[in-house]
Amino acid sequence: MKRQGYTRGVLAEKTGCNLETVRYYEKAGLLRKPARTQKGYRLYGAEDVKRLHFIRRCRELGFSISEIRGMLDIVDKRTYTCADISAMTEAHIRDVKGKISDLRKILKTLQSMAEQCQSGKGQDCPILDALEDQGR
Repeated sequence: MKRQGYTRGVLAEKTGCNLETVRYYEKAGLLRKPARTQKGYRLYGAEDVKRLHFIRRCRELGFSISEIRGMLDIVDKRTYTCADISAMTEAHIRDVKGKISDLRKILKTLQSMAEQCQSGKGQDCPILDALEDQGR
């Protein structure tokens, strides 16, 4: 009887994921160890496709590998409630808001530095001066 499944390359293609990324997720423990053919080829099933889509969507939303691992762990053990997942999401929202705040500060600093550059024709550059002064 022939086993049904997808090779790693087909899994990558089906999910729009880079082949190396699939390898990384497997090594990181986000993807379960797949079944193997007699020749040793990995075989992934429909659940793996679903799981990889889940992982990719989490990454698109900025969840860290550690956060995804935590979420998958409680999902795999079936020890979660919607409140548990909501709490994880709320924590991530706080992290995202912090990053947005940091990015706004960076933007303001860069804009201020760029405004200090008047002519741009000489070799005196207030942007380089500002960058060098930050280390002092």
